[in-house]
Amino acid sequence: MRTSTRILATLLTTLSVVTGCGDDDDSADDAFIACDSVPEVMVTDDGVDFVRTPDSCFDSLPGWPYRAEYVEIDGLRQAYVDEGPGDGPVVLLLHGQPSWSYLYRGMIPALADAGYRVIAMDHLGMGRSDKPTDIRSYSYLGHHDRLESFVEQLGLRDINLFVQDWGSLIGLRFAGLNPELFATIAVGDGTLPVVPEGLQPYPEVENPDEVVDLPFIFGMIPAQQFPFYDGCELLFPAVDNFAGWMTYSMKAASFRPSEVLEALTWFDLPADEEAAYDAPYPSRIYMAGVRVFPSLVNQLGGQNAAAWAGLTSFERPFLTLWAANDPGNLGQCATQQNLIDSIPGAAGQPHDRLAEASHFLQDDQGEEIARRLVEFYAGE
Repeated sequence: MRTSTRILATLLTTLSVVTGCGDDDDSADDAFIACDSVPEVMVTDDGVDFVRTPDSCFDSLPGWPYRAEYVEIDGLRQAYVDEGPGDGPVVLLLHGQPSWSYLYRGMIPALADAGYRVIAMDHLGMGRSDKPTDIRSYSYLGHHDRLESFVEQLGLRDINLFVQDWGSLIGLRFAGLNPELFATIAVGDGTLPVVPEGLQPYPEVENPDEVVDLPFIFGMIPAQQFPFYDGCELLFPAVDNFAGWMTYSMKAASFRPSEVLEALTWFDLPADEEAAYDAPYPSRIYMAGVRVFPSLVNQLGGQNAAAWAGLTSFERPFLTLWAANDPGNLGQCATQQNLIDSIPGAAGQPHDRLAEASHFLQDDQGEEIARRLVEFYAGE
């Protein structure tokens, strides 16, 4: 453990520490586009260049039999899966970075089997959603506004929301501004930061379109994690190097979502599941959205005070389910406790920290989280 602690002391713990293809079947119909085909750059009516990951990249992903559904927002397709009875109570699942709705493969069937209509949305630039090629096409408020349009187009009401990582920064803002739309809210390793107007938390990434060789910043975490905590106490000094994570995501030649998911899950991910996390990004042109996401932290200044005020007045049931082994700021006990102490609906709820789970707790403990959510929704 002493050696592990020395290694961990060099890790870049951050605000939210947070390519494979399917089978190329040439016998498919004329609509088939091979996963490794030269990407077609399309343009919206508003002049936004974007690419669309070929459907073949998503063939035969393990544990992912779901058909993609789409709504169009500002000329770009927003992808989601919609499972379970269409008239069931709605559960809306929002992922973070650099994952996509594949992260919820362990939760979707359990929730659908319990009678819920389960909707897992892919943020713009991620999963099966369209992918603008210019990093300037992405913004924090843009992601929020697209979620608002998505909910409006689907006519969702009485929503049971589950969010994690950047899904929480987006989803909790929307919930705080529109609390009447939500029956319950559950959060795993997430929060809604309130950054003062005019404050930029980190330096901008210089030359963001430059591609450079950078060492993987989580490379010292083994595939099977060892404990980072003794209870709520980290076993190493926390170091905020979110600026390094911003730079790595934006510029590193080797950056792939799979390496991050592997490092920040408790269990060793099988190779085919790692490939599934990379499936939306057969080449770098598809990765602008996932690359720029961490840098959107610099757009938070002055944006969330009203949403936080709404959230801290939320009296309907509010649950926190945390990973017990997430070394980043979002995984710390204090982050979870702040939500519990600040939100009226959190009083008396069965909050917990889940063993054998790291930052991407949905991957590590998806079935257990779904089981607890079903009990939470039933008021058990």
